[in-house]
Amino acid sequence: MTKHTQPLAEVFGHLVNNQSKKAIRYRSHRLCPFNNKVPNCTKDKAKNPLGVCSVFQDGTPAITCPIRFREDWLITDDASSFFFSNDTAWSSLTEVRLNDANGKSAGNIDVVLVAYNDNGKILDFGALEVQAVYISGNVREPFEYYMKSPKTRGKMDWTKMPNYPRPDYLSSSRKRLAPQLLFKGGIFHSWQKKIAVALNKSFFDTLPPLRTVSKSKADIAWLIYDLEMTKEGGQGRYKLTKVEEVFTEFAPALMSITTPAPGNIDDFVKLLQEKLDEQLETPPTNKTIERPF
Repeated sequence: MTKHTQPLAEVFGHLVNNQSKKAIRYRSHRLCPFNNKVPNCTKDKAKNPLGVCSVFQDGTPAITCPIRFREDWLITDDASSFFFSNDTAWSSLTEVRLNDANGKSAGNIDVVLVAYNDNGKILDFGALEVQAVYISGNVREPFEYYMKSPKTRGKMDWTKMPNYPRPDYLSSSRKRLAPQLLFKGGIFHSWQKKIAVALNKSFFDTLPPLRTVSKSKADIAWLIYDLEMTKEGGQGRYKLTKVEEVFTEFAPALMSITTPAPGNIDDFVKLLQEKLDEQLETPPTNKTIERPF
């Protein structure tokens, strides 16, 4: 496995050492090649976007931008095969607001796939949620340093800098994935509608074991992707590739993800005892205040 001292894998859709005319154009104009809502990258800040699509972890790229999953709209093809039969006419809608029974927003659904008849009337629908990974550390600093001279800094060594950016899978599952399934997924499940979740293999591998069922009995399809290197265009690039599908029921999957693995109770009791002993050994200081008024 190649050791990477450069934390950035892809910037504005291209490898950081790609000096082709196309890569230079995408970097100079801050463009997104992965079907963003506008031609430009809008991640973090519209005027000064954080154009990092993926970062390296142990030599393997991890997707940090949800738009990166839209390459060739492969995820919608894969989700539709779970939601609908092969002969179904369907389309996809992005960023669809979802309300609860009180009219309060439960968030936006990343992609809603809708099946329709010859008259354009909706017959069925399903939710596709995209889960990129959070970053611990600072990714903007190496990005801005690289962007000042992409031609010379494609292989920069950032390992000795503070706050080296790394994927934070634990925060990604606790702060993003679990709430998404609980609120948005809970509404769709109550409607008896299916859910698909697209995520990186390295992210999925950090989740607790999920009890699988057959595709026909599943409420959730976990669509698992990797970025695989290809030699397209002579410069090489990463291509989004589905590597696995996992099918689960809703409630058991949610329980597995939201239930933490308990630590040793004896260790916790030991900590409590230490704190109690410290409290008992240090008597409170009582002071008399003469004539306070």
